[in-house]
Amino acid sequence: MAIRTGEQYLDSIKIRNKAEIYVMGKEVKDVTTHPFLKPSVMAFKATFDAAWEEDTKELARAWSPFINEEVNRFNHIHRSPEDLAAKVKLLRKLSHKTGACFQRCVGWDALNTLWIMTNIMAQKGKKEYKDRFVEYLSYVQKKDLALAGAMTDAKGVRTLKPHQQPNKNAYVRIEEVTKDGIYVSGAKANITGVAATEEIVVLPTRAMGPEDKDYAVAFSIPTDTEGIKIIVGRQLNDARRLEGGDIDALPYFYNHEGLVIFDHVFVPMDRVFLMGEYEFTSQLVEVFSAYHRQGYGGCKAGLGDVIIGASMNLAKQLGVEKASHVQEKLTEMIFLTETMYSAGIAASLNAVKVCDNCWWVNPMHANVTKHLVARFPAQISQLSIDIAGGIIGTAPSEWDLKNPKLREYIAKYLQGVEGYTAEDRLRMVRLLENVSLGVAFQIESVHGAGSPAAQRIMFSRLYDLNYAEEVAKRLAGKKTDLQWKPKAEPWRESETEKLVKS
Repeated sequence: MAIRTGEQYLDSIKIRNKAEIYVMGKEVKDVTTHPFLKPSVMAFKATFDAAWEEDTKELARAWSPFINEEVNRFNHIHRSPEDLAAKVKLLRKLSHKTGACFQRCVGWDALNTLWIMTNIMAQKGKKEYKDRFVEYLSYVQKKDLALAGAMTDAKGVRTLKPHQQPNKNAYVRIEEVTKDGIYVSGAKANITGVAATEEIVVLPTRAMGPEDKDYAVAFSIPTDTEGIKIIVGRQLNDARRLEGGDIDALPYFYNHEGLVIFDHVFVPMDRVFLMGEYEFTSQLVEVFSAYHRQGYGGCKAGLGDVIIGASMNLAKQLGVEKASHVQEKLTEMIFLTETMYSAGIAASLNAVKVCDNCWWVNPMHANVTKHLVARFPAQISQLSIDIAGGIIGTAPSEWDLKNPKLREYIAKYLQGVEGYTAEDRLRMVRLLENVSLGVAFQIESVHGAGSPAAQRIMFSRLYDLNYAEEVAKRLAGKKTDLQWKPKAEPWRESETEKLVKS
């Protein structure tokens, strides 16, 4: 059962006996049928369906040497730069099918991060973590489990380190250690798709010092575990999902984020992959962040494609598709979309091998990818709104369209070019509204995988300004101590690469 179908996935998450899941203050028992969460579940399901559909199964499957079987790529450990590029391509392709975040990437990136970090820790004498992780990975791959990656803590007072917080649970921490496992408390915030998952993989969210060792913890736990509470967050126009329509709510695919509370949760020792080793947290965060930032070049480019297509269709409905200013806007949207995608592919194909069978994305290109994603979706959305017109924010509801007293008027006054109906226009307007103005394309593009400031910090760390200055001095005929580097780029080694070499 290494590759499940979408229906098998749905069957596996219907019943939750231990974890508590809340939507708008009310507990939810079946996430597959609840109208608020069903669109998110269906987006998750698309990742399982992709492994069976003819146009995606080659991208969505990969061979795992850990279980000697094909696995769903979302549970795969990258084995080459081409594997990393396949990730970006798969994310773009799936965005075309969902028009939403499909929410499985963070858990995937967490798996690959732990593979690299447990290998590094094994080289430094901590072999038990690698043994545990390989056992867990095999379990995940054999069962084709849906994972949530949980990294972002509540963080409390941002200027204080974890051990300095007045709320000691502002970061997830180890409360108690027993011979069988650990007890943890705290919360992880804005966790993508968590209510629709089967396992939660928890990672530390920042570099830590010796006083923070109780917060230096990485582990996995079934989502349906005693002491776990999930509070699903609100998003723009989310109450439309409760209306039961098939136009306004875009009901088939969407995404959610949740606040995950760990209330004295027991974690068996064989699922603990970091316990107090604060000295590895900086590199762990660096590895995860780069993986996750690289992937954004695929999914956000895919959503860009959806927005471009919707904008083109609306221009046709209004009869302006050949207008020079519309063509210019569409061309600019294409440029912005392909730039994000190109950076993600570059981060993949210029990958870094940090240990045997450990392929990490290029950290500079990965951070560039995410920084482009933090900027360009807002520009793409603005251009799409310009083409679509103000109706994207003011259109009548589908209930008005379905009202017999109003339908004739709406059909008359919302129609543009003959051959397109008012319903055609309303459907495309709602699609464009949900995708271009939604959390997945706008807000997550800025803050997902770290804020823009975090990427700029990485640029300055990785780019060797002194080396570039010495190159310029040499060309200007000035005295210089330039020592040529073998690399073409004026880059420093990342913290992870330094750790591996040490």
